[in-house]
Amino acid sequence: MSLIEELKAQVKEKMPVIVFPEGEDERILAAAVRLNNDKVLKPIVLGNLAEIEETAKSENINIEGLEIIEPVKYEGFDELVQKFVERRKGKVDEAGAKDILKDPNYFGTMLVYTGKAHGMVSGANHTTGETVRPALQIIKTKPGFNRTSGSFVMLRGDEKYLMADCAINIELDEDGLAEVAVISEETARLFGIDPKVAMLSFSTRGSASHDLVTKVANATEKAKKLNPNMAIDGELQFDAAFVPEVGNKKAPGSEVAGHANVFIFPSLEAGNIGYKIAQRFGGFEAIGPILQGLNSPVNDLSRGCNTEEVYSLAIITAAQAVL
Repeated sequence: MSLIEELKAQVKEKMPVIVFPEGEDERILAAAVRLNNDKVLKPIVLGNLAEIEETAKSENINIEGLEIIEPVKYEGFDELVQKFVERRKGKVDEAGAKDILKDPNYFGTMLVYTGKAHGMVSGANHTTGETVRPALQIIKTKPGFNRTSGSFVMLRGDEKYLMADCAINIELDEDGLAEVAVISEETARLFGIDPKVAMLSFSTRGSASHDLVTKVANATEKAKKLNPNMAIDGELQFDAAFVPEVGNKKAPGSEVAGHANVFIFPSLEAGNIGYKIAQRFGGFEAIGPILQGLNSPVNDLSRGCNTEEVYSLAIITAAQAVL
């Protein structure tokens, strides 16, 4: 059984509500209808009703039974406005809040914040910033975490790995890398991975000397203090982290080296390149980015996504919310 099928079986018992702010997009609409028909979760689609109906008609999508909300016509709009003003603590007045909540990403995030939905999936037609910014302003990060990060679950046959941060933070300091390691370990467990976390570098156990190497080594020690029970090692080169023979040679005695399945990259540059090499050269399916560290899940699609990817990320979002 695939990861998505496993998660579907668990999620559908609780039927969480997931909101989709980009209802006029045929990919979003088709995935939402499929999720609704499969009774995996309850989708709420946001957008202009006339445009959604036109898209459904042109793409031959049957939207009967699908909940569709036009934000400005929502009967609880004024209540959301007041709660948004309260949440922003004087940074916006009522008039400004009404204008902001016409943005479907802000509106959808408020549905999550107020408990009317359990999670949100956006990004098919919006940038990562447009998806993540409302979440950081409204939902905010979990206690003990100061940032969100983006991970990818990498699937190929029976192989399953997690890579982070591949989507959000351009550069992290030692504390930031440590946080990403700890939250990625939690994410890996959610998706059935027994995590062995490798903090990646161009050096293994001091084989090179540089400030960037020191940063990763120090971040590893800080992560151990944040979660003393996690299996983590670093700094490790990728081959030392992944290949048993190399791990035994370069980092003898390590419980992680040669057996890692969670890979923490030292920068967004490395992470984004790394997961795409695995995807394109290695033939892995890359599911994500899965946003980590938020109080409620909000996930970001690629603007080049297809309907299947929307479907899969919605199920992952539901799993984050209720499992």
